[in-house]
Amino acid sequence: MTSSSSGFVAALTAAAVATVGFLTYQASANVPPELGRPHPLSPSDVSLTRAPRDTRHPAALPPGSGSGERVVYSVDDDRVWLVGPRHRILRTFEVTPGTVDPAPGTYTVSSRSSTVTGTDGTPIEHVVRFASVRGVSVGFSAARDGSTPRPDPRRRTGGIRESREDGDAMWEFATIGRKVVVIR
Repeated sequence: MTSSSSGFVAALTAAAVATVGFLTYQASANVPPELGRPHPLSPSDVSLTRAPRDTRHPAALPPGSGSGERVVYSVDDDRVWLVGPRHRILRTFEVTPGTVDPAPGTYTVSSRSSTVTGTDGTPIEHVVRFASVRGVSVGFSAARDGSTPRPDPRRRTGGIRESREDGDAMWEFATIGRKVVVIR
């Protein structure tokens, strides 16, 4: 390759990198401000009080847990439902919450990470974040070793731990912008 063609390739590469940088900035500047923040509650969308439970079927989706395709998280029951089209439950499972709970309300998935280290120092995967409470990110994740220990009550953690299988299902379902409804 001649030096003039090398310079041409370098110039094209620089232009491409600059264009991608500009488009990334433009996309981040246009993210809707409501992503990751609770939406005002309305009685028709989410129950403001603890929704009644079916005592014969504790895994049944509680009434008053929103509408449409969504993740439903009950902070009182430590349970999650992945709700698909036509109000169909795709999966439900128990979770181990951190020490910081999000307020009841409707949120959206604001960020995801395939693998990181959790606030407790545990390597985790399939992190799906949807809220922030006084500087603590709240989201679902699975420990890479499959553990779901109770968090240290002296530390402020927002990780809602799930099994690796459940974490895989959450990762596939809860993409950026997916609705997350938190109930009591």
